[in-house]
Amino acid sequence: MFLRTERLFLRPAWLEDAPELTRAIGHEPVVRMLARVPWPYREEHARAWIATPKDGRSPTLLVTLPEESGRIVGACGLHDKNGGTEVGYWIEPGYWGRGYATEALGGMLTLARLIGHRRLIGRHAADNPASGRVLRKAGFGPTGRARPFHSLGRRAAVEAPEYALDLAEVENPQDAPMPKAA
Repeated sequence: MFLRTERLFLRPAWLEDAPELTRAIGHEPVVRMLARVPWPYREEHARAWIATPKDGRSPTLLVTLPEESGRIVGACGLHDKNGGTEVGYWIEPGYWGRGYATEALGGMLTLARLIGHRRLIGRHAADNPASGRVLRKAGFGPTGRARPFHSLGRRAAVEAPEYALDLAEVENPQDAPMPKAA
């Protein structure tokens, strides 16, 4: 699966991406906000993740910048969790504050609709309010619940407010650019 948004190209990871993926995600401020990513992050972790079989209904795509020779700056994906589908995303710190997470998530929402998802859940570490803003911009609303997750990077449980989005009720998520066909 490939997605093109206004400024981004989202694509699967290939084994030759391991060094660049390691560089992009290998920042403690990123890793500590994620559940399944160890710290310190090494190329062997990237290779193992890339080699893991993927489910077509739960894609995770690298976020790349076509104008910077396809530089990897993050990832965005869908994950099956507790009988539901959860969104996840991260962006390299040098690219924070540019709207890339919101744009990538908007593209992923379009893909989620196309492959038949009806409702998505999003959570963020309570000490990462910027991620909550990304979810709200994409049309997610707070559920009033918090479900902690275990962060491998922190080696601890992290409080995580929960958000939800009913894809059938939201045609175009607010402020999230829709991707072009790729």
